[in-house]
Amino acid sequence: MAKTVAERLVERLIDWGIDTVFGLPGDGINGIFEALRTHEDRIRFIQVRHEEAAAFAACGYAKHSGRLGVCLATSGPGGIHLLNGLYDAKFDGQPVLAITGHTYHDLIGTHYQQDVDLDKLFMDVAAYNERVMGPAHVTGVVDEAIKTALTRRTVAHINIPKDIQDWDEGDEERSKANIPGHSGDLFAPAHLLPPRAVIEQAAALINKGKKVVILAGRGCLAARDEVLQLAERTGGVIIKPLLGKGVVPDDSAYTTGGIGLLGTAPSEDAMQACDTLIIIGSSFPYLEFYPKPDQAGTVQIDIDPMRIGLRHPVDIGLVGDAKSVLDALLPMIEAKQDRQFLEKMQGHMQKWRELLRERGTRDDAPMKPQVVAFNVNRFLNDDAIVVTDTGTVTTWAARYIEMRGEMQFSASGTLATMANGLPYAIGAALANPGRQVVCLAGDGLFDVDGRDGNAGEIRPADQGGGLQEQHARHD
Repeated sequence: MAKTVAERLVERLIDWGIDTVFGLPGDGINGIFEALRTHEDRIRFIQVRHEEAAAFAACGYAKHSGRLGVCLATSGPGGIHLLNGLYDAKFDGQPVLAITGHTYHDLIGTHYQQDVDLDKLFMDVAAYNERVMGPAHVTGVVDEAIKTALTRRTVAHINIPKDIQDWDEGDEERSKANIPGHSGDLFAPAHLLPPRAVIEQAAALINKGKKVVILAGRGCLAARDEVLQLAERTGGVIIKPLLGKGVVPDDSAYTTGGIGLLGTAPSEDAMQACDTLIIIGSSFPYLEFYPKPDQAGTVQIDIDPMRIGLRHPVDIGLVGDAKSVLDALLPMIEAKQDRQFLEKMQGHMQKWRELLRERGTRDDAPMKPQVVAFNVNRFLNDDAIVVTDTGTVTTWAARYIEMRGEMQFSASGTLATMANGLPYAIGAALANPGRQVVCLAGDGLFDVDGRDGNAGEIRPADQGGGLQEQHARHD
């Protein structure tokens, strides 16, 4: 029996190892839902209560699995609702594939029901943005969308008109140029290293420094040991932007914690006093918290060459993933005996921790939010995943949640959007079954998510069963 476009789509997702899709039913994607139903033994559908939550959950899934997150929405308003969560993924460099429906292919552009041109709407948010035109087109489009999302760590979008979803090979003649089987389901990640001469220049600059600060962002999450070795050899201070909170434990002798509006006073002191700055895997946006432009010699390590020098003047840029570049750099770094700068900041940090403990153990009424966040630490496993919503609650999570062991942490970073917390937690939990996942959220979760319908995420998410009837809803 000939396979439909929707079946080809779902089977290609499975070929890529994708086993989870977040979304909400609608009649603009009925064909895709039927294909998900007939393949539910190999791919699960997680039903949310609002499409925005599907995009957030896909982003949270990507952040806590290192894999592609996938979300699905119907035509018109369903696709529109994805945008906030997709911008969150784009801004935080997470690979997410969005799949949307459209009205009938021969009624597009005629003011028909839900005739929103999602291709145009997604032009800014998606690095790959394509409409499927038939059965012979779908495999190549899926392959390109997934490879683009993974390679660029960003959003890709596929749009399929509702009638085309049900087409099979007999409904379209393949062009002679489109050879069957020409596209492959393989992603080959790049492992770039700068030239040795450039790495040596970076090492020479670092070795001259007496007051070294390491700004370790989310790009360092897989390079904890290397970051700690760099701090040990340089006598440096590790400062963690919010998305890098999990890079090293908060009780490390080398870290002064966060930076910026949600950070610590010792981190700000260290930035103001340093003569050498090493930025690794960070695009921390608040320029006023960096050293003055002529203050510190600066080395930046980033996987994206466009980020080099984006936030602060850089003397030497090293392009590559943090772990690989640090592995090449560390043998060239001299061990410093002078620890005065580090010890001074450790003294500042001891006073800061005492202040946090004082505020986190107050017993006055009404209870202060600092007390709640401080005491949450007692209930966290050493490998817990902690996510936070956006708002005042982010301050308490950033300052009072203590990272230890193999704990992970996530928040909406550059977009800083509200309502991300609970969908993030759902995505994280599904990516890490059996692992403790904790979401810190304020009343804004219920104000915003309740208004938009996302407060329903507090109820158990659909694990993929019972798809026979649910995709018949008409929006």
